[in-house]
Amino acid sequence: MGSPFGKAVVIANARAGKGSVSKDPSRYEDLLAAAGLDFEIRLTDRAGHAIDIADAALDEGIRYLIALGGDGTIHEVVNGMLHADGTPKNPDAVLGVLPAGSGSDFIRTFGLPQAAEDAAKHLAGENLFLIDVGRVEYQSGAERRSVFFPNIAEAGLGGDIVRRAERLPRWLGKSRYLFSFWMTLSRYKATQGRITMGDRVYEGKITNLVVANAQFFGGAMKIAPRAHPSDGMFDVLVQMGTKADYVAGITKVYKGDHIPSPAIKVYLAAKVEVTTDASLQVEADGEVLGYTPATFEIIPRVINLKI
Repeated sequence: MGSPFGKAVVIANARAGKGSVSKDPSRYEDLLAAAGLDFEIRLTDRAGHAIDIADAALDEGIRYLIALGGDGTIHEVVNGMLHADGTPKNPDAVLGVLPAGSGSDFIRTFGLPQAAEDAAKHLAGENLFLIDVGRVEYQSGAERRSVFFPNIAEAGLGGDIVRRAERLPRWLGKSRYLFSFWMTLSRYKATQGRITMGDRVYEGKITNLVVANAQFFGGAMKIAPRAHPSDGMFDVLVQMGTKADYVAGITKVYKGDHIPSPAIKVYLAAKVEVTTDASLQVEADGEVLGYTPATFEIIPRVINLKI
């Protein structure tokens, strides 16, 4: 079938698939060729490299960028597709996703398959979905920094879980987050904070703040079952439960049955500002960032996603 978007640059995470992407790229080359695509694979060699590859490809006039890897790769490619003010470097650019290794939680929201063999078939043709992207500004030392995120960001327990998961063996795959959850929960303490969401304000105990553009994270956890990534709003979950509440909810979250819950308040907001008595770890798309205070803003309908 091929693609109407011209030649694709496939931005491949060299570490994905337990290193199989860089050691034996022929599997993915065969899948892309079978889909009728004209493509070139460019391997990353460091953290943040996918941002630079995406930026350079757009400068070359390439319109179609395919992230080969997991949510971290998608995160970097999206950051390479946008200017600092959130405007697209090329409004006609298209983002495709070819999962590798432990797959991608981001594409679950769109019903796209996790298996590379099936996902490659969706890279051909012309079907697109225009999605929102979030931007989070956070504290990093004495500096304020910001990044974009297409999927989900957190501040609190979730950020600490992601930070610990980064230190676990990558061969654990999706299970890294579940192991990290149990390792982190026993020592975690809540803090007091203030969350402003337009004209609505939450003040009180916070264990975790989830700011969701899409529905899934952490290895197929359906954390925000009603999130819609093109409605111009975040689904915001303010979690203030006890350790027992988290233990009781861990099996429910995979089906999205953890809400409604008296330990979770749910809001819709285009902008979320959080300040806390004790600094909370911020993460976005599984990437560890800095700390609160943090501000999350939605950038509506800015990326063309190939579906």
